[in-house]
Amino acid sequence: MEHSTHDHAQHGHGHGHADDGQADVLDLDAEVLADHLASVVARLPLRPGPAEIVDLGAGTGTGTLALLDHFPDAHVTAVDASAAHLQRLVGKADRAGVGDRVRTVEADLDAAWPDLGPADLVWASASLHHVADPDLVLRRLRGVLAPGGLLAVVELAGMPRFLPDDAPAGRLEARLHAAVDRRMAEHMPHRGADWGVKLADAGYTLEDRHTLAIDEQRPGDDAVRRYATLVVRGMRDAFADDLPAEDLAALDELLDDPGPEGLARRDDLVVRTERTLWAARP
Repeated sequence: MEHSTHDHAQHGHGHGHADDGQADVLDLDAEVLADHLASVVARLPLRPGPAEIVDLGAGTGTGTLALLDHFPDAHVTAVDASAAHLQRLVGKADRAGVGDRVRTVEADLDAAWPDLGPADLVWASASLHHVADPDLVLRRLRGVLAPGGLLAVVELAGMPRFLPDDAPAGRLEARLHAAVDRRMAEHMPHRGADWGVKLADAGYTLEDRHTLAIDEQRPGDDAVRRYATLVVRGMRDAFADDLPAEDLAALDELLDDPGPEGLARRDDLVVRTERTLWAARP
């Protein structure tokens, strides 16, 4: 599932304006949260497994590879607006020995609708809130799904948190997230939407809704340190205009300090985030 510095810098991996600098963050996200993603995929109400899957807003392939691993007989059509992300996806699929089961489609869903179906499963992870008219996309996806097909929408409750709440750095991180949420509320009105309501309005019947809360202690985990550093740096750079000078200076210390207080060396990092799955059929 694709999310990274998250809703700002990942903006467009589902439909346009992709930021190629986010590829490393997307890959780290996949590495750090691989087990959680696998549990979401395993929960999908699919018996038997799908033969044809569409990964809508595939990014660098987090969902694509997880789906191919869980459904060994399936083929995936990976859709993304970023040619660079799709190129990285193909390379990862080839190295995993599943390149022959992947087709890529470069498309901006706000511009022209690509030929995608029929699909037994459409997987849309952290992508639908980016499109200008997600209600229209949901209606169009009814024509992509084969009879009996399933649409899986996975959305995030915001960006991950990495620092302890009771530490000064954790309170700083909370202020950074608040600034991000304020800006995103202005520019991404569908972020945080109730997708169950949207699915019903588009003519779907909801079969499952499940929220996965992730709250893990990851002391000394180098991948988490790198992930936290890239995510926080991306937010700091994207939302600098929304932060007071003292918070920017403190964030720069977190990002650049080679000592134990810097993100790259801290031993008290956590991974806290939440994602919700809605599984529905037309």
